[in-house]
Amino acid sequence: MANSIGASTERIAQNHELALARLFIEQTDTNVFLTGRAGTGKTTFLRRLREDSPKRMVVVAPTGVAAINAGGVTIHSFFQLPLSPYVPGMQFSESGRKQYTFSKEKKNILRSLDLLVIDEISMVRADLLDAIDSVLRRYKDHSRPFGGVQLLMIGDLQQLSPVVKDNEIQLLKPHYDTFYFFGSHALRQSNYVTIELKTIYRQTDENFVRILNAIRERRIDANLLNRLNERYHPNFPADKSDGYIRLTTHNHTAQAYNEQRLNELPTKVYAFQAKVEGNFNESLFPADATLLLKQGAQVMFIRNDETGQGRYYNGKIGYVESLSQREIVVQCDDEAFAVEPSEWANSRYILDEETKEIREEIEGTFRQYPLRLAWAITIHKSQGLTFEKAVIDAASSFAHGQVYVALSRCKSLEGLVLASPVTASSIINDSTVSDFMHNGEALTNEATQQLSRLQHDYFRKLLDELFDFRTLRRDFDQVKRLLDEFFYKLYPTLVEQYAEKARLFAEQLTDVSTKFRQQYMALVQQSDDCAENTFLQARIAKAATYFHTTLNSLLLDLLTITKVDSDNQTVRKRMDEALFNLNESFNLKCELMRHFASSPFSVKAYLHVKALITLNEAAPAKTKEKKKKVKETALLADKISTDILYPQLYEELREWRRQKSNELSLPAYTVLQQKALICMANSLPDTMKALIDIPYFGKRTAEKYGEEILAIIKRFAENK
Repeated sequence: MANSIGASTERIAQNHELALARLFIEQTDTNVFLTGRAGTGKTTFLRRLREDSPKRMVVVAPTGVAAINAGGVTIHSFFQLPLSPYVPGMQFSESGRKQYTFSKEKKNILRSLDLLVIDEISMVRADLLDAIDSVLRRYKDHSRPFGGVQLLMIGDLQQLSPVVKDNEIQLLKPHYDTFYFFGSHALRQSNYVTIELKTIYRQTDENFVRILNAIRERRIDANLLNRLNERYHPNFPADKSDGYIRLTTHNHTAQAYNEQRLNELPTKVYAFQAKVEGNFNESLFPADATLLLKQGAQVMFIRNDETGQGRYYNGKIGYVESLSQREIVVQCDDEAFAVEPSEWANSRYILDEETKEIREEIEGTFRQYPLRLAWAITIHKSQGLTFEKAVIDAASSFAHGQVYVALSRCKSLEGLVLASPVTASSIINDSTVSDFMHNGEALTNEATQQLSRLQHDYFRKLLDELFDFRTLRRDFDQVKRLLDEFFYKLYPTLVEQYAEKARLFAEQLTDVSTKFRQQYMALVQQSDDCAENTFLQARIAKAATYFHTTLNSLLLDLLTITKVDSDNQTVRKRMDEALFNLNESFNLKCELMRHFASSPFSVKAYLHVKALITLNEAAPAKTKEKKKKVKETALLADKISTDILYPQLYEELREWRRQKSNELSLPAYTVLQQKALICMANSLPDTMKALIDIPYFGKRTAEKYGEEILAIIKRFAENK
């Protein structure tokens, strides 16, 4: 590892913190909290990471504005989480569980996920991070925090803090000592490093940077405060405010300014009334009960586009191009489109101590256009944005980091206008954050010292993953258990084959991999640079060749002929799912072995190949050839188990049963049991007596369908 560490040291010398963060993300699986002052390049770092990282990643954020700014989606949207608080160890009721019904595509993304990026982490609550943990454990490794997915958490704790409502505090307080993200139970169970960026890129004015840093750390003195308040212009004229956006602490202040600017427009005003049903308190209205608009008004969307067209998002700014009482057309950038009303639900969440469930009850609905006047917006809505010109009114700040966020949105002092002076009392900091971030530089130095060891450990973990057959064995055993329990009479030959393969699985795969692990572990421990150790790479290639050959010999033909059927829909569904999982595990393991039998093993190569195989994005040519061969073999076998002597007759009888059940509007098994179909396809009864002697058939069934069935069997026998 000496060469890579030497190169790593050189990169770190060029830009210590950014290079360090990149190495942790690419060459370890340790969670990273990337923090730093506003304008230190966190967003730029994320954009570059997305462009060329070898890891399969998803980017999420707590709000629509933050998500769009980061090029991702909201946390609740991606993980399909309800808006209720998440209490560790508790489950949502049936009405809530539908939120967790993921599509096959979403499941594949989650299963192949290496890195989860959470932007604006300062606004993410501890319970929301634990909710993410619960979802990831379902589709990844249940025994590891966040399912073993690496987290990159980006944000500045000196900016806006998470929002926790009064009723949520009562629900969550017994479980969390802080609502900041670092209070998450899952995060505390995992290892993570803190890396703090120091160089500021957004503001180049040293005086402005000095002021921002002093406010951020709550050590601003009278001289710096006076310098900042030179930008105080209480009567800044509206006719000079083109291009300026006003940032305020409270919604009602922004609303008053927006109404003033609306009244100044000479165009006709239109009023749009919200439709409220059920119980929906006015204080909870998500939009204006009466939305007043004019042509030319500056507006902001307060919800993501629900049509799926992505025309707008929560926080998007635009102008009313035209409107009537029946239609509002908004211009955003170079596109104009009609806006449809949206509906919000007022829900109440109830904790049932006995069932350990959080139930959601919808008490009322609110329907209105998802628009708000936007000559002014609140500071909360501005986090993550950058403005050339802004008028800031932060005299009534009430939350941690509010003043700092507002000021740091601006690029320079010259583009900044204060509508009210900033006082020392308006600068609010949370001691919990100060305690957590008491020594960011020391934390960064500690991370640097850990890097070499963690890189080495990650290489070993991925090697363990490649030669670990536990997941494949688990999926194999699940299919075997279902065969033993439900299909032993119908498919005795297949059951015997699985029993024999189970014995060979242990001898040829599990036992061999255990012995090989002892060999490569010794080589890994002796290596400074595992990827460059030629003897280790040769051993990996030889082992991969053996396991690739053995896997195909052991399971390929067996999986091809494993096609069972049952009249019991529940059993049939369980078997289909078990076979799907087994095939997925087999294909993944087999293709990984094939690749590394002829290619060097490295962290980057392993992650890349695994993602391609898992998502079928660009299957290698040999993979396609193998799948084609499997498909052709399956077609030759008529997709029927070898326990059936005449599979073509079996299919004809099944088709007759299907048509008869449709004709009579009866379940198929009430017409004729599947067990009887298999017996007929094996014994070829040619008389009514022989037919009645078939198990699970009987005289009554023979009276109803005997002649038709004998005709089918006779026709088949004559053709053969």
